[in-house]
Amino acid sequence: MRGHGVWMRNATLFTRTTQACLVGVFVLGMTLRNVSVVLNALFALGVTFLPAVLERDFRIELDPRFTVYLGVAVLLHAVGMFRFYDQVWWWDHLTHTLSASIVAVVAYATVWAIDAHSDRLYFPETFVTVFVLAFTLAMGVFWEVLEFAAREAALALNLDPVLILYGLDDTMLDLVFNLAGALVVTLFGTGAVREQGEELAAWLERRRGTS
Repeated sequence: MRGHGVWMRNATLFTRTTQACLVGVFVLGMTLRNVSVVLNALFALGVTFLPAVLERDFRIELDPRFTVYLGVAVLLHAVGMFRFYDQVWWWDHLTHTLSASIVAVVAYATVWAIDAHSDRLYFPETFVTVFVLAFTLAMGVFWEVLEFAAREAALALNLDPVLILYGLDDTMLDLVFNLAGALVVTLFGTGAVREQGEELAAWLERRRGTS
């Protein structure tokens, strides 16, 4: 319990630091009049408030390690808009791996929560692994389609695209790293993710008790 409390304090401090950095990215983006930087900084900043909203409004306490991990992912993405995606060859691969692993964590915890909550459902471990991998890849494809649609819409309106596309080969490589992020979760992170799933299961039980 003492270690968990230390993690909570450190996660809170890290989140505040991340939010301050994202505000700095936003201000710099406004100064440079870079719409991509501004919008991505705002999106990333909003994501950092999700854990607090879930805990306050839904009484779902996220693992502080996941909160830190989430903050790292969105901060790297926002900072990457300062041409890091163009000039650092591995930056895009890293952010895609981190983002995909977050999607995989959410998928795995949700399936585990449903399995633990319901007496009528049982999901074998193999099924859960395949589902998490497939779901993560599907979300990766959806994101790539969204990037393409957003770019085409911006060009049609004579606006600067907020998201950057580098061609089909890059898209396929992004999906490979999405799969890598999901594999990391299914191979090495299931213990911690199951704990988060149990927290979600407890939330489902509370909702059933109040309905």
